[in-house]
Amino acid sequence: MRKLFVLAAILLLTATPSSLFSQNENTAKEFKTLSANHRLIVDIAMNVKIPQPEIKVVPEPSHWSRGTLLQLGFSQMSLSNWAAGGYSSVALNAYVNMFKTYEIEEMFWENRLQLAWGFINSFGDKFKKSDDKIIFDSKYGYRAWNKVFASAAFNFRSQFTNSFNYPAAGKVLVSGPFSPAYFSFGIGLDYKPAKVISINFSPLTSNLVIVAREELRTKYGNRIDQPAKLELGAQLKIDYKQQLSKNLAVASNLILFSDFLKNPQNIKVNWDLFIDAKINKYFSTNIRTNLIYDDNILIADKDGVLDKRVQFKEILSVGFSYTFGQFKK
Repeated sequence: MRKLFVLAAILLLTATPSSLFSQNENTAKEFKTLSANHRLIVDIAMNVKIPQPEIKVVPEPSHWSRGTLLQLGFSQMSLSNWAAGGYSSVALNAYVNMFKTYEIEEMFWENRLQLAWGFINSFGDKFKKSDDKIIFDSKYGYRAWNKVFASAAFNFRSQFTNSFNYPAAGKVLVSGPFSPAYFSFGIGLDYKPAKVISINFSPLTSNLVIVAREELRTKYGNRIDQPAKLELGAQLKIDYKQQLSKNLAVASNLILFSDFLKNPQNIKVNWDLFIDAKINKYFSTNIRTNLIYDDNILIADKDGVLDKRVQFKEILSVGFSYTFGQFKK
């Protein structure tokens, strides 16, 4: 019996795969000439399944990141010289902030959409609109050296519905959809010294001011017969966003623009500040402020005198807050 097993081992070691497993006629004839024991051994060997190592397919990492912040809540608002209109009040308002970013080592493409709309209950008066904005930002950058990127930046700003002021004589239209609307496109450099801050300088920036309603054009710096006005200048934009603690986040966006075609020394300022304090998974309190100075925008005081003024809006909100995707408040 020992000799039989030794002979079987020799046959298995010296046989080639074609001699054992090929289905041609020569192999079939050789198989018939084997003894019964040899046939049994070959038959067992042919039916043995050798386990194959499991190969795990690792999916390619996605370079896209996306997220959404949804807020709906109670707010207290204070307005001072605000061109779009409104009154200090107690209000309900909604705010949506969505982003989608593609980023690899050599380039990035950042997109952000902000939507806000709210209505107020002025004390002793009817409901009125309090907050209304559409802001879309898109920025593309390709690494030039180290932390500096050659960049192109686009910005759009407008609102959903008409806004009114309510003097004693009756309501007065002060803004509306595409009255005004701002389109901005700049080419320059984007410097990212740290993950939380981005400094974008665009020495060549075009700014298109659209005022569709004829009666509002002079209010926003356009001629009465000029639905669209082109501004050409330089822009500096500083974005700062940081999670200061587990439950406290701050975001700031400052835009400075100088129009080479008209009064370049008069710098236009648009500064948004957002502070969010998380209460729990579904509720938070936050403050949103917006400061604007544009010498082309004329604002009436309480006596009806039109002049250049600093605009400021503050919204304090406490209420429902929820995030989707990779949004970090």
